[in-house]
Amino acid sequence: MAFKTDIEIAREAKKKPIMEIGAKLGIPAEHLLPYGHDKAKVGQEFIKSLAGKPDGKLILVTAINPTPAGEGKTTTTVGLGDGLNRIGKKAVICIREASLGPNFGMKGGAAGGGMAQVVPMEEMNLHFTGDFHAITSAHNLLSAMIDNHIYWGNELKIDERRVVWRRVMDMNDRALRDIVVSLGGVSNGFPRQTGFDITVASEVMAILCLSNDLEDLQKRLGDIVVAYTRDKKPIYCRDIKADGAMTVLLKDAMQPNLVQTLENNPAFVHGGPFANIAHGCNSVIATKTALKLGEYVVTEAGFGADLGAEKFFDIKCRKAGLKPSAAVIVATVRAMKMNGGVAKADLGAENVEAVKKGCPNLGRHIANVKSFGVPVVVAINHFYSDTDAEIQAVKDYVAAQGAEAILCKHWAQGSAGIEDLAKKVVSLAESGASHFAPLYPDEMGLFQKIETIAKRIYHADEVLADKSIRDQLKAWEAAGYGHLPICMAKTQYSFSTDPNLRGAPTGHSVPVREVRLSAGAGFIVAICGEIMTMPGLPKVPSAEVIRLNDAGQVEGLF
Repeated sequence: MAFKTDIEIAREAKKKPIMEIGAKLGIPAEHLLPYGHDKAKVGQEFIKSLAGKPDGKLILVTAINPTPAGEGKTTTTVGLGDGLNRIGKKAVICIREASLGPNFGMKGGAAGGGMAQVVPMEEMNLHFTGDFHAITSAHNLLSAMIDNHIYWGNELKIDERRVVWRRVMDMNDRALRDIVVSLGGVSNGFPRQTGFDITVASEVMAILCLSNDLEDLQKRLGDIVVAYTRDKKPIYCRDIKADGAMTVLLKDAMQPNLVQTLENNPAFVHGGPFANIAHGCNSVIATKTALKLGEYVVTEAGFGADLGAEKFFDIKCRKAGLKPSAAVIVATVRAMKMNGGVAKADLGAENVEAVKKGCPNLGRHIANVKSFGVPVVVAINHFYSDTDAEIQAVKDYVAAQGAEAILCKHWAQGSAGIEDLAKKVVSLAESGASHFAPLYPDEMGLFQKIETIAKRIYHADEVLADKSIRDQLKAWEAAGYGHLPICMAKTQYSFSTDPNLRGAPTGHSVPVREVRLSAGAGFIVAICGEIMTMPGLPKVPSAEVIRLNDAGQVEGLF
């Protein structure tokens, strides 16, 4: 059976001028900064004017652990937003921007799929409105100013061995993970070891996504700890005097981007931290603005609920004062079979027993999300190869977990294929059943917070960490950072730190390799197992097939 590709569907979209999309939300044209005809930034002054308005209901879309079979979390997020509008609710979608790294690597785009997409698809997956470039530039300006300060006499007495601020770029490049800079003699500075992370792992990205306005942004940038002196006194970004110039570079990037779905419904696409190495949520300013403008806001958190949803609840909601009304967990029959031990090549054949065997992964995510006090519904993202018996097996399993699973056909049918889920989400949200609370209190010790996440969310037996890591956490507590939440950097493919361990494993350990203080963003990053903050390209990267065709259109982007 031949299907149109996502990019072919996106090209056929009947887009409306972005001013019309803004008008649907009550945004006057003078408060939209257009980037062409189909995307615009929303002005800060208009956003400030919304402060007194009541908030709509916040719906989180999360998922099981990702598999090569595909789950379709963003597709479901977009589809649900369209579905809510279809049943008469004023709904706004809030998703993240795409990174160039996975676009040219192996993951592909981040605009949804099939008949549930945000457009313009090509621009969203490439340079879009330049936000990631601004973040990269601001981050690397600080890097340059640190080395420049050291070169011109090092008045702050920075210990070159204790510069903790690395550089970033928005591309997968393993060769830059660990490097030596300033080689070549006296005129080039003092050689030292450093490295690059991908832009989505930058603390500047996290800060932009957690800031309420430009004033908050500059304060948080100033709070970044960039280095230490020989007696271990912290050196902040404001000591380098870089926070003002960084804010200037980020001035436009702080404004949320407004675009539309294939069905001409509004979507905010803003910010893009990964959930496996960062906090995995779109910007607070976009979400809060959408809540003032819509009755319902549908947002997603990256990868599976063990990462994205946990960080959405424990970092974003905690910091921004958000209270989600319901959560949707996306699953597929194909992914259940893969968790049940079926190879990707064999997923097309019916295998009800494998579906049942793989369902515990979904079950653990259901229990985890419920533990935050948020009511849950499961969306079965339909594939044409799914059989009735396989679908029923998932529904029966979910019912036994005290939740409901609803078959969704939005990929093929758009909003018409997801009405049932939209109605269920409205029922849950309006029932008042949500009693949201974070997993751990602010006052809990930092290592105890890591243990709480590992044991309660990952079902690990223990956390392994060297004395140096534990001592570092204690030092940060003594310095006044003990109240910060934890951002776990861990493989997205498993509840454990072993990406090949599928299902719902128990009896495993979580090794913490490194901890990083993100004082400006307001969290501690715990790097676990073999996870990398600068990914590499696969053996055959997507970049090999991306090109312009004879008509000047992009091919190979998906």
